[in-house]
Amino acid sequence: MKKFGRILTILLAAAVFVGTFAYLFQRSRPQEVRYEELTPEMGTISKSTVVTGKIQPRDEVNVKAQISGIVAELYKEAGQTVEKNEVIAKLKVIPEMSQLSSAQSRVRLSEVNLKQAQTNYDREKKLFDQQLVSAEAFDQVAQALRQAKEEYNASVESLEIIRDGVSSSNKSGSSTLVRSSVSGLILDIPVKVGNTVINSNTFNDGTTIATVADMNDLIFDGNIDETEVGRVHIGLPVRITVGALQDVAIDAALEYISPKATESGGTNLFEIKATVKVPEGITIRSGYSANAEIELQREENVMTVPESAIQFEGEKTFVYVLGDNGYERRDVVTGLSDGVNIEIKEGLSLGEKVRGNQILDEKKK
Repeated sequence: MKKFGRILTILLAAAVFVGTFAYLFQRSRPQEVRYEELTPEMGTISKSTVVTGKIQPRDEVNVKAQISGIVAELYKEAGQTVEKNEVIAKLKVIPEMSQLSSAQSRVRLSEVNLKQAQTNYDREKKLFDQQLVSAEAFDQVAQALRQAKEEYNASVESLEIIRDGVSSSNKSGSSTLVRSSVSGLILDIPVKVGNTVINSNTFNDGTTIATVADMNDLIFDGNIDETEVGRVHIGLPVRITVGALQDVAIDAALEYISPKATESGGTNLFEIKATVKVPEGITIRSGYSANAEIELQREENVMTVPESAIQFEGEKTFVYVLGDNGYERRDVVTGLSDGVNIEIKEGLSLGEKVRGNQILDEKKK
């Protein structure tokens, strides 16, 4: 039995040795190198660039208060539509004490003057009726009375405006009512009931009550690199994709190219704007991030091959064309490339076979 076991062990070792030798021999044999065979085709080549930016309304209007005060009521909220001159909020006036005191003093003084003017008129009227004074003298007294009444009414209105923000004779035009200056969608109302607001003045822009914009008039706003800005022009079609809207492409047209660059990270960028044509049934929100694809160049009905077939040597470009004796090198003149296919201007004919990438043997992967 021991002898049989030794023989079996020797046979197994020999089998392993022979199998290993055969495997290594097979692996060491040179494999035939095979390549993809590519055929030139007629087609269209276009080169595009992608510009990142955002979609926003052409104009956003900040509706501000005409007077300082406290927000008493809000009649609208963000997301609602508003018409021009429609009331958005109502303010409660907090008068400045010095102005209020001055207005009250003016009312008292004008009231005294009015009473005196009325007394003079009544006395002069009796004398005029008795033909004891001339018509000219009576007219002067009547004129003084009319002026005193106007001054009194003006002082009362001034007091009402300072105290209440509105006069009794012009309630419809009250400055306490904040009205929208345009029709559109309310994007934001940054104040709440009870907030203090101030009107615009030399030292302050004033408090924004609401931001309103026409969401049917949108633009794409982005920046293009200086290496590509020379190949774009006004009116060029733009294809916009929005990250928040899956599988939706929006047409646009380039309408503005900045004449001045801005530097960002050592790169000169030029601002561009494109008019956005929003499709029916699509809701666009202000500030959506978007990519704009702009076609820089296009060649139609030209001969193309996959760019992987092109070889480079210095400034020369060449391909390997299948002939009677295998693949032969041939110089070609190339044109526009879209990163996948490239235009062949000279050196190839339709129907010829061009060498592509090497086909790797699965056993060697």
